[in-house]
Amino acid sequence: MSHHVLQNGSDIRGIAIATDEYAVKLTPQATKEIVRGLIHWLTQNQELSTLYKEGKLTIGIGRDSRLSGPDLADAFIEEAVGLGVQVIDFGMATTPALFMSTQYPQFACHAGVMITASHLPYYFNGLKIFSQNGGAEHEDIDYILSHTEAFPALSLGSLTHADLITPYAQDLVDKIRTACDGQDKPLTGLNIIVDAGNGAGGFFAEKVLAELGADTTGSQFLEPNGTFPNHVPNPDNKEAMESIRQAVLKQGADLGIIFDTDVDRAALVTKSGQILNRNNLIAVLAQITLSEHPGTSIVTNSPTSEHLKDFIESLGGKQIRYISGYRNVINRAIAANQAGVDCQLAIETSGHAAFKENYFLDDGTYVAAKILMLLPQLQKDGKSLDDLIAQLKQPLETQEVRFKLEVEDYRALGEQVIADLQATSINGFIFNPENEEGVRFDVTDPYGDGWFLLRMSLHEPLLVLQIENDQSGYMPSILKRLSEFLDGYPAVNQTKLKELA
Repeated sequence: MSHHVLQNGSDIRGIAIATDEYAVKLTPQATKEIVRGLIHWLTQNQELSTLYKEGKLTIGIGRDSRLSGPDLADAFIEEAVGLGVQVIDFGMATTPALFMSTQYPQFACHAGVMITASHLPYYFNGLKIFSQNGGAEHEDIDYILSHTEAFPALSLGSLTHADLITPYAQDLVDKIRTACDGQDKPLTGLNIIVDAGNGAGGFFAEKVLAELGADTTGSQFLEPNGTFPNHVPNPDNKEAMESIRQAVLKQGADLGIIFDTDVDRAALVTKSGQILNRNNLIAVLAQITLSEHPGTSIVTNSPTSEHLKDFIESLGGKQIRYISGYRNVINRAIAANQAGVDCQLAIETSGHAAFKENYFLDDGTYVAAKILMLLPQLQKDGKSLDDLIAQLKQPLETQEVRFKLEVEDYRALGEQVIADLQATSINGFIFNPENEEGVRFDVTDPYGDGWFLLRMSLHEPLLVLQIENDQSGYMPSILKRLSEFLDGYPAVNQTKLKELA
């Protein structure tokens, strides 16, 4: 088996537990071979190559709560130690913490590896890889998976165990205290609940919120459990968000915070039950960022509302709408800064948010920390988080439909459909050029007032259609018109679309 079937953009992911439907692809043996590729990749750097030859190359490894995590970690450690690497096993950790293991001087890891598959079902697992310069890119993963050949060990490495989460949590605590004028317990009197979805984020309640004086009564699913028995740990999932929304309302809490499995994404729920994810989360973080950096640009992925663009511009900022994929959005922000355009925030509607001040690291706990820094002052001023998005207009109706492309060269078909739609003149659909992914149209009479985006899925043989409308009742007519257009492409499975139209 080629290891490239395990590549998922800038991550490695695959089936790690056999099911009736799927065979295992990310095995302990495959993990050992990935270790070899990782060493080959790191030692392209002359300094790291010298350190490796001297037996001083250090790699940190952590995992989320997945059932397959311990076996894959054991395989990774066995191979790395056998090849002369100094391994630090951090046990249960988070993806952003593993990056910070390359920055904290007490660890000074040359690479951090997180065993996780984010929000995917329990039978998946994967590896996210960081060097001291940041996350591995698509081409880096390609190199690692292409260079898995064995090589003789120079000497035996070593294994040590360390607690990464405690210093990582303390770092967040210190940052929040600094932002709150040095108060030791700035969150005293606030009831803030955490929903970790049985992933790796449960520590946030005790090690961050309680340390800052918050009452965390009502927090749920803090215990790691790799079967994810309560809900999918995904801030972009409707059931997960409704679960924490109900918990906040039942408890009468001041704020709810939900993380994904490996804690590189977060979403929030306000005291009133308003969900802060997708466009709403971008709006809150944009407001915070623009208050600190007036006039800055904010990179988002493409499926954001026209209302969000207006909101950011009303605050004096600029939105750069870019292609989906958290690394793509982050890299676009980095490129903007290199080109002399100040850009302080890169954020996807999925909840991946990265601040320039925080290494452009997508970190759910840092997102939560930025909002917690603001909360005490809002309370003093008699305001709430709801007030921050009061001026963000909400669409009356939204719809997402995914169509399977039932042909081997699905990407060519998807791109042809998108190009043909862009070239087709349809009354009421106005092409919007401010878009770099798929094709975007503004929608006017006779289809209401809104927009839609048709794009390729990043990693699956799917076309994704997203629609928003400020007038109700027009969704069926928009879907029917698009279905008529797609009738010319028999390999596009329209079953779901025709059910809605």
